[in-house]
Amino acid sequence: MNYLLLGLVIFLGVHSVRIVADDWRTRTVARIGPLPWKGLYCVLSMLGLGLIVWGFGLARQQPIQLWSPPVALRHLASLLTLGAFILLVAAYVPSNHIKARLHHPMVLGVKTWAVAHLLANGNLAHVALFGSFLAWGVLDFIAARRRDRAAGTHYPSGTARATGITVILGTAAWMVVALWLHGLLIGVRAVG
Repeated sequence: MNYLLLGLVIFLGVHSVRIVADDWRTRTVARIGPLPWKGLYCVLSMLGLGLIVWGFGLARQQPIQLWSPPVALRHLASLLTLGAFILLVAAYVPSNHIKARLHHPMVLGVKTWAVAHLLANGNLAHVALFGSFLAWGVLDFIAARRRDRAAGTHYPSGTARATGITVILGTAAWMVVALWLHGLLIGVRAVG
């Protein structure tokens, strides 16, 4: 569990700099340059992610069960993760209605993914992992909306075509993960 927690602190800490120290981040990028900043950010993110994966794998070998979620919540989790994938894709497909309306669909997708997994899993490692990402997502969304208001950011309206592409790509990605990759990588079939 210690490696999981250390990984979460490093990974989410790096991803929280704009939440807690945006001015410091801006000054540091100006001082050292964008490429060294991105390099450091990438190295620390990969270190944190590696520790999360390793620590989560170790914690799953000796689970501490806090509660046993009803089977029905697994079905709800599948539906929520479908929405999470669509939100994640919406962050990258230009001119879609989802991004135009929600402004930060990736963060909302992470929050939705975390909630889905908290509903379907009741052991301590899951609560630590997904609860941490949910808390980070809430704080990051608030900070991002605050930055948007301060900067007067305007999000252009979306098109039906881009939104349709977003939904199709998000659904396809969800199907690949739910039907195949989740079982292969995590050892638990998400659907079926």
